[in-house]
Amino acid sequence: MLMSEKSKQHADACRFCWMCHHICPIGNASGHERSTPRARALGISLVNRGAIELEEIMDNIYECVGCGACVHDCVTGWDPVMFTKETRLLAALDGKLPDYISKLVENCLNTGNAYGKTEIDSELCDAVKAHSEKTDTLLLLGADARYMVPNQAVKAIRVLEKAGVKFTVLADEPATGAQLDFLIGAANETKEQMLACAKVMSEYKAVVIYDPQDAKAIKQTYKAYGVEYSAEALTYTSFVAKLLKDGKLEAKHSDKGVTLQDPCQLSRDLDESEDAREIVMSYAVLGEMLLNRKETVWAGNILTAQYMPEIIKKVSERRIFNAKSVGADTIVTASVSEYAALRAVATDVEIISIEDLILG
Repeated sequence: MLMSEKSKQHADACRFCWMCHHICPIGNASGHERSTPRARALGISLVNRGAIELEEIMDNIYECVGCGACVHDCVTGWDPVMFTKETRLLAALDGKLPDYISKLVENCLNTGNAYGKTEIDSELCDAVKAHSEKTDTLLLLGADARYMVPNQAVKAIRVLEKAGVKFTVLADEPATGAQLDFLIGAANETKEQMLACAKVMSEYKAVVIYDPQDAKAIKQTYKAYGVEYSAEALTYTSFVAKLLKDGKLEAKHSDKGVTLQDPCQLSRDLDESEDAREIVMSYAVLGEMLLNRKETVWAGNILTAQYMPEIIKKVSERRIFNAKSVGADTIVTASVSEYAALRAVATDVEIISIEDLILG
């Protein structure tokens, strides 16, 4: 495996270290040592040394969800996510992806989303048509919201309508490349999707990005891959927080007690953890989970549930347990994908989104 020297160095340094052993959401949910960053590093090092074949570790390589908890906790500066993503890219180039990942990649290339969907929900279709006129602001909903949780996509639109914002939603919204980047990293196909999306974005003065996964890709990964755009890229939470601050949204505060699930993409990758809190505290009483902001614990998502649903269910159950441990009976989410993952668990804890809180 022709891995870069930088990734080899990081994998070799991580393979016998236990520093982040306790904070991997998949490792904690599965209870398997093989699911931890350290085990991935050991497997990659064995492949690099010719002791085992790459195919032997690929299931483990796709257990990493890229949440960055291991990177954040590593005081020595090693990056398990980096060498895991590079291994995925090399496997794709060598034709050694697991069949279940190849199918998701094929869907991304053929339909623009990993789920192979080509039609959107009728209610969402009507909401999109109502905002087909070109304006200065584009609302980018993302694949998860458009195809898998359309009711929340509609609510995201309704919030901006309530604030009197003039905005555009595209019927043929481009893929951001975020899903391909997760599946196969910096492949040409990933960059092509990103370039196509950046071209569309540049037709607007501002782009409001609803899904934190897309926001991370656009605001962080595009730059790393040399993809440029001229629009101002804003996360949905930062945009809505400003609408509240400017008096465009009138908040009705209640005594309802809630806790917030921080999306790792906002809190760790983009350093945006306070906007969501400002929104929540305008409508409810916020109580914090023990691990919050940059220390947040990933609560699951839609994409990885396509190939390891039982593990993702356990991940979500563990995060709900964290909320109950501080006496919370309502979790507010700022990620449509975490919303879907948490809602898929049978629980007496109420799961609502920021949009639900605003719209009442």
